[in-house]
Amino acid sequence: MRIEDIDRPRVVSGAADAICRDHEWLGLDWDEGPVFQSTRGEAYEAALEGLSGAGLIYPCTCSRKEIANVASAPHGDDGPRYPGTCRNGPTKPDRPPVLRFRFEDPSPGFEDLVCGIFPEGKIGGDFVLSRFDGIWAYQLAVVVDDADMGITEVIRGADLLSSTPRQIALYEALGRDVPRFAHVSLVVDPNGVRLSKRHGAAAIEDLRDAGRSREEVIGELACSLGITPTTAPIQPEELVSRFELEEISRSSFVWNPRG
Repeated sequence: MRIEDIDRPRVVSGAADAICRDHEWLGLDWDEGPVFQSTRGEAYEAALEGLSGAGLIYPCTCSRKEIANVASAPHGDDGPRYPGTCRNGPTKPDRPPVLRFRFEDPSPGFEDLVCGIFPEGKIGGDFVLSRFDGIWAYQLAVVVDDADMGITEVIRGADLLSSTPRQIALYEALGRDVPRFAHVSLVVDPNGVRLSKRHGAAAIEDLRDAGRSREEVIGELACSLGITPTTAPIQPEELVSRFELEEISRSSFVWNPRG
């Protein structure tokens, strides 16, 4: 169990405890942890020093607005690509800098265990590893953590598919083994909007308080992944023998908590 709490200003008090309680209620236990990213600063700093020694990072003083407004900045699937304005030195030396990784073209391609081939060269632009306020970027933290924890398979939502070439480049730059990746389709509401708190999605605690059983919730989650043919209630232990990564659904699942 890893609690990704590096974005300190956005951390909600008690959220980590709630996450653990929700997993326990669902019957989803963990083997190690919880490990908090907020305690892992020395590991991230060591990785950053190694990348710096290899000449792979540089300070950048461009704002997001400036990057978006650069007429010549190419756009990819995940937004504007950083055009390399500060590669030869900060253009606004009076500003506190972020630290960017030199992400050379073509970006790595890979074979996703669910989505198939992700071609090389699809993602580009030097990306941030450390913000000007000292907060570590997700890309660096998750790579260092997965490498240190011996993670061999990463299974996560398809919204993070475009992050994978960046992370592969970091694994290789740090001399660490690259895990295998599998990106599953997202769960959406009846309007096709990805479930999130900002859109009022029901939390596990809400479902529990509304009288839903854990078996009902697990049944819907299992069906959303294609592990079971229906949303019938089921114990989590019963799913272990049924799990086959090749059978995971490639279509988004519509979640109706009141259904």
